[in-house]
Amino acid sequence: MPPIAPLQGQDGSAWEPQAADSRLAKTAGASPSGVFTSDLSVSEYVLLGEAGFEPLGFVVGSSIYHVGLQIGRWGRNQELQVLTQAMYNAREFGMARMRSEADHLGADGIVGVQLRLQMYAWGQSCLEFVATGTAVRHLAGQGAHRAPDGKAFTSDLSAQDFFRLLAAGAVPVAFVLGTCVYHIAHRSVLQSLRQAYQNQEMLQFTQGVYEARELALDRMQAEAAQVGASGIVGVTVEVKNHVWGEHATEFLATGTAVRRLAAEHKLPETTPKPTFTLGLDH
Repeated sequence: MPPIAPLQGQDGSAWEPQAADSRLAKTAGASPSGVFTSDLSVSEYVLLGEAGFEPLGFVVGSSIYHVGLQIGRWGRNQELQVLTQAMYNAREFGMARMRSEADHLGADGIVGVQLRLQMYAWGQSCLEFVATGTAVRHLAGQGAHRAPDGKAFTSDLSAQDFFRLLAAGAVPVAFVLGTCVYHIAHRSVLQSLRQAYQNQEMLQFTQGVYEARELALDRMQAEAAQVGASGIVGVTVEVKNHVWGEHATEFLATGTAVRRLAAEHKLPETTPKPTFTLGLDH
């Protein structure tokens, strides 16, 4: 099955909120006297500086999305493509708006990207998709660390992992994702009774979950290939039920696509190496 991509040409894909203009205008990168904002811890802020980057501003993108009606067969494993497409579109709108804020600041990238969903009492049929992160800029100002399309890279890596990646001569390209909303078939009463006292694999369930997870992973890999990455680090696969009932589940695969830089962009050997301390309560 071919990967599902965000729909093009929708009004939301071209809309940029103006509410943040005042905040961004007073942020480092947009104004010489501006102050930076970030969700970095003190340790992460210091380590980012050791890597040769400075924070510019906390950037946000949001989309409140109504998920359309989807019809599924009660006793059949199948992807719910209307729901899958909705989850893609809403996340991409949020990510694009977050990246647009970073572009306004002249950022080379965004670190610590987080995606979250939330609901409001006044819109129970709607979900808000929020993307957040910290826009950063390389102190040398060469732009070599930007994505191949010349825009800011996105990454969910911690500052520690970001430092290690740069030290190895690589750089993030994009936070990539793949999703699949899948209906797991119901069992009939007769099937349930037959299996009540037996140890056996629930093959129908295994097959459905396997296919859904593979579709999500395949789409994530396709996104990485599309942005010109050589690989993906930090891959995770989450299972989310949201509001569709117990037999409709979203499988969400995410990771950071990376690429190799030229040798001259690798951190020098004299760069201080981070140390890590493990607490006694771990």
